[in-house]
Amino acid sequence: MAAMEWILELALVALLAATLFHAVRLERALGVLKRDRVELQALIAGFNASTRQAETGIERLRTAADGAGQQIAHQVDAALSLKDDLTLLIDRGDSLADRLDALVRAGRPLANATPRLTVVSDANTAEPRVRSQAERDLLKALRMAR
Repeated sequence: MAAMEWILELALVALLAATLFHAVRLERALGVLKRDRVELQALIAGFNASTRQAETGIERLRTAADGAGQQIAHQVDAALSLKDDLTLLIDRGDSLADRLDALVRAGRPLANATPRLTVVSDANTAEPRVRSQAERDLLKALRMAR
């Protein structure tokens, strides 16, 4: 019986040693877990701060986009108004060009006629100078403008 008690006590000591070994390993693992938990909490706090900054940035971006959209809408409205004005001016310009073309065509027979020339002698020069009707009209207009 004494041998059996010794075997049981040795088995109990072996089991206690194994339990002690596993308890030490478990305590180390819990220490690592506690340390990792602190790091995880710091990581979560950083993530939360980054999330808040991103939300703030998105809100500012949304506000800026709304403002830009309104500004573009105003510019489009102004451009449409200018487009209408330009269309009206182009139409009027086309009608004026048509009228001018008709007048030019009507005036072509008059342009083929020879212009009247007048001989004028200047006191400073010895040779007489020839002036067209257009020159005489221009001189007359300049004298009247004085």
